[in-house]
Amino acid sequence: MHKTDRPDQTVWGKCVVRKRWELDFPACPEEVAGLRRVLQRHLRLWGLPHVVHAAQLCATELVTNVVSHVGAGVPVTLTTSMRDTRLRLELHDPGTNSVPIPAKPAPDDETGRGLLLVAATAADWGVDLRDDGKTTWVELATGLDSPTAHAGGDRVTAAEALLILYRQQHHRTCYADSPLSAALLEDAATHLIADVLCWLAAHGYDHDEVLCRAEERVLKHA
Repeated sequence: MHKTDRPDQTVWGKCVVRKRWELDFPACPEEVAGLRRVLQRHLRLWGLPHVVHAAQLCATELVTNVVSHVGAGVPVTLTTSMRDTRLRLELHDPGTNSVPIPAKPAPDDETGRGLLLVAATAADWGVDLRDDGKTTWVELATGLDSPTAHAGGDRVTAAEALLILYRQQHHRTCYADSPLSAALLEDAATHLIADVLCWLAAHGYDHDEVLCRAEERVLKHA
């Protein structure tokens, strides 16, 4: 984040703070659905909805591998962070006697493809042995040009700058050099859209038609 020469303007591009976080849970099939939901929520808050599916797939397969080769119910920790522009998932488990290795299943085998899926999905993956167990890690490409960049490019950066300015006008306690959380920006976006719809109605425009055209533009540039 840096300011321009004009003191009343702030450039908010490349300013998504993605702090490392951890989640402790028992490795069992019943926990997988909750894990997938947590990943989806966090990655959307991080502005990375396009890697949610890949992250969920890899995390699911890593947990399943622990259940199969270390034991159901053993304590594990999932750590999510950024490593340069890649999303990094680390699953730590107490097992030291089994190192994950992709199997070579026959065409009619119904199991044994989990790590093959991980290898095919990830930009890189591996295993680090530790005194208290091991850590299996996966790195996923995000398409970002820096660890704090926005996904979506200049259009998303410009929209966030507009939302920040809009909220500043309605909440005087919001200062230009204070980054806003995703929840506050979502709230600002909701109010801004409502105000724009009111403006369209006041000037005799069909807001459904305008929203339809806007959606077409989004799909066109997706």
